[in-house]
Amino acid sequence: MLREEDVIFRSNGSVRKRTKAPPPESGKKYRPMGDIMRTAKPVCPVNEDYYSYIRCEQCRSGEREDELVLCDRCDMGYHLYCLRPIAVRVPVGPWFCPSCTGGRTVRRFPQLQKMIVDFFRIQQLTNAPEDEELRAFHSEVRKRRRRSMPLVRHKKMRRILPFTPSKDPKQRLEQMCSLATALTALQMEFCNDLTYMPGMAPRSANKAIYEKGGMQLLAKKDKETLEICRTMYRRGECPPLVVVFDACEGFTVQADKDIKDMTFITEYTGDVDYLEKREDDDCDSMMTLLLATKTSQSLVVCPDKRGNIACFISGINNYTLEGRKKQNLKCVRYNVDGECRVLLVACRDITRGERLYYDYNGYEQEYPTEHFF
Repeated sequence: MLREEDVIFRSNGSVRKRTKAPPPESGKKYRPMGDIMRTAKPVCPVNEDYYSYIRCEQCRSGEREDELVLCDRCDMGYHLYCLRPIAVRVPVGPWFCPSCTGGRTVRRFPQLQKMIVDFFRIQQLTNAPEDEELRAFHSEVRKRRRRSMPLVRHKKMRRILPFTPSKDPKQRLEQMCSLATALTALQMEFCNDLTYMPGMAPRSANKAIYEKGGMQLLAKKDKETLEICRTMYRRGECPPLVVVFDACEGFTVQADKDIKDMTFITEYTGDVDYLEKREDDDCDSMMTLLLATKTSQSLVVCPDKRGNIACFISGINNYTLEGRKKQNLKCVRYNVDGECRVLLVACRDITRGERLYYDYNGYEQEYPTEHFF
C-alpha cells in the first residue's frame, strides 16, 4: 500500500512511486577499534626513566641534558653543539633531526639578470660601479689624508668609507645571486631597511633619546657615506660579498675582494619589535636596536621574514682567543636623524676569501657563543 509521502505527482498528472536512495559507495573499510586494540602490541608508558637513557647520536654522551634536543619523529637525541650547523637555542615547536629531514640541498637561485633585478627591486642596473658622486667622495678623502694633523686627532676623526663594488657586472650578479639563494632557502624577502609591521613596534617607538645612557650620533660625513652606499645598492651595485653554505656554520659571508679598514659593509635590517615580545623567540639572528631605560621600550631587529646579507654574517666565539682573533667587523648602533640604526663596519683590512665575523655580544653578554667555531 502506497503512503501519501511515497507518491510523487508529476506535472503531466502521472503518478510515480518514490524509490529508496542508493547506498553510498563504500570507500576504504576500517577495522573496528576493538579488533585493533586486541592485536596492538603493548607500549611502555613514557616517564622520567624513559628519557634517562637518551644519548646524543653524534657524541654518544648523555651529559648536559639541558642542551639535548629530541627529534619529534624518531625520538633520537642531539646536543645543540653537535648539530651541523650548530643550533644556538632549543627550538620552539616541532624539530626534526638531520636523518628525518633527509639532508635537503639548497636550491640555487637562477642567475638571470631580470630575476635578480625583480628580487632586489633594483631601480637601475648599471655597469659603471663608480659614478661622479663616488669619485668626488674618494677625491675628498685623499685630500684630507694629505693634510698634516696630529696622529691622535686623526684617529678621532676617522670616517666610515663607502664600499667599492666589483667592477665586473657578472661578478656582481654572482654575488647578488648567492644572497638571493640564501634568502630564498630560508623563505625570506630581501629588505634593505628597517620594517615596521602591524602588530609589532611602530616607527614612533624607535627613538634614540630612549637609549639608556644615550646613543652616539652618526657624523654628517658618515651619513653621506651611508646614503651613497644605499644609492649604489638601489642601482644594483652591491658590496663585494658572497654568501656561501658551510656544513658546520650554515650560511656565512666571505669577502669577494679586498676590503679596507673602516669600510661600511651593511646595515642590519629586518622587522622591528619590542624585546619583551621576543624573549622566548628561537630566531638566532635578532639584533639589539634600542636598550631603553624602561625595559618595555627596548627594541630588537628580527630578520626572520625580511632582511639582508647582515643576518648571514657569523659571530665569533667569545670564550677563546682564536675565536676573538677572527673578528674583522664591528657592530655599532648610531643615532641617525633621531632613530636607532645598526651598522656593520670593517675594523681591519679584510682580504679576498676571508669570512666575515663580528662580536654578537658587543652590548650584552647574553648570547651563547661558547660552541661557535
